[in-house]
Amino acid sequence: MLGSLVLLCFGFSLLFFLFRTRRPKNFPPGPLPVPIFGNLLQLNLRNPIEDLEKLSEHYGKIYSIYIGNKPAVVLNGLHAMKEALVTQSVEFAGRPQDLMVNHISGSKGVILADYGPSWRKHRRFALMSLRNFGLGTRSMEERILGETLYISLCLERSVGKSMDPQCLFYNAACNIICSIIYGSRYEYENEYFQAMITTMEENSKMANGPWAMIYDAVPLFRNLPLPFQRGFQGYSSVREHILGIVAQHEKTWVAKETRHLIDCYLNEMEKQGDSDICFDKSQMVVLLMDLLFAGSDTTSNTLRTALLYVMTHPHVQERCQKEIDEVLGEKEQASFEDRHMMPYTQAMIHEAQRVADTVPLGVFHATTKDTRLMGYDIPKGTLIIPNLSSVLNEESQWKFPHDFNPSNFLNDQGEFVKPEAFMPFSAGRRACLGEGLARMELFLILVTLLRRFKFVWPEDAGVPDYTPVFGITQAPKPYRLGVRLREKPGE
Repeated sequence: MLGSLVLLCFGFSLLFFLFRTRRPKNFPPGPLPVPIFGNLLQLNLRNPIEDLEKLSEHYGKIYSIYIGNKPAVVLNGLHAMKEALVTQSVEFAGRPQDLMVNHISGSKGVILADYGPSWRKHRRFALMSLRNFGLGTRSMEERILGETLYISLCLERSVGKSMDPQCLFYNAACNIICSIIYGSRYEYENEYFQAMITTMEENSKMANGPWAMIYDAVPLFRNLPLPFQRGFQGYSSVREHILGIVAQHEKTWVAKETRHLIDCYLNEMEKQGDSDICFDKSQMVVLLMDLLFAGSDTTSNTLRTALLYVMTHPHVQERCQKEIDEVLGEKEQASFEDRHMMPYTQAMIHEAQRVADTVPLGVFHATTKDTRLMGYDIPKGTLIIPNLSSVLNEESQWKFPHDFNPSNFLNDQGEFVKPEAFMPFSAGRRACLGEGLARMELFLILVTLLRRFKFVWPEDAGVPDYTPVFGITQAPKPYRLGVRLREKPGE
């Protein structure tokens, strides 16, 4: 009797699931989901990129999968990405609100907030504040070059040896953001600074990892003491630290002064008063954490990828150094404007961004209204996965889609060109607001380091492994960086 009852309940549950997961009329096709998990069991949860590509080969550039009982549409290739994120930018500008990353952040700030008035105001505020702090000007260059001096000092201690660059570049990228948001930097050996960086790295790996996918797919598991709870704890610890910094700066805040981003936000709160409830302290903290997490992780991973490839492609490194020497001559420091006279170095940096594929699945979108895409009907609220990796490696868009080759960004005359398929920062209304800062950081840091140092693959390091470690932001596998001092031209 009990066995029959269990079977009956299971049968009803299965029927309920099948009813809930029936694809809407004219919805993009996709594989048949299974109860509870949807299509997750058909993906390698540690790195689903290859499986998503195989599904695209079978179902086309737009197809659907189920995350638990929630349908998601996966976009592949330049045409689909442009049609959705650029041509229909408003219709695809939303954010899903029932995922682990949203629950961790409370869906506030600018990265994970849903499309609407609060998001628009905070994005506009963040962009204006970055411009006010000198983005694209000499003052921001000096901030970046000042941190690059600390990188150089660390590398000098490893001349003639090899070192692990992972912490070094995370430290530097994080400090540049810290100098903008609260006006100070940390010593690299600072105990709390290192704990904060470790927490941010772990959360990044978890955000698109197996446990996050299980959290998203099976709501019944969310309150269990499973590893995804570490993501909430880690975010909370960084949040408490930033709240403490905000409290300290509030004590010394003087209206209309702008020492850093916290001052800017406090000024905005006073200006808005009670007329705009969008600006409050909880929103400010999440905005600061958005900039801290996103700006540190992506830039540091791209820097490590760039050095991995130039170190293992010495002819590329030498050509960049020759160009840098010719352009800079006796100048003490590089400036961002120098990029216009360095087409090959520019091409190398962009190629490093392409192969780094730092945010392979972007940040998930959601449709803000019922819409159509390439002949399919997409209901309002549908989760959208932009497979940016498929664009950065699309064979029809690149001369050398599967190799590291700066020629992907050079025309027949050797001039720098940026193909339309270059989308490491996504595209449209939800494109990364830190793109301008990241471009300055990558150029100034890499040019400064290549001018002073030669990077060599250590003799005892074996064969280079370029396979990235998947996460919401991808990173190169740990490696050792061989460091040598360069002789100055003419010596």
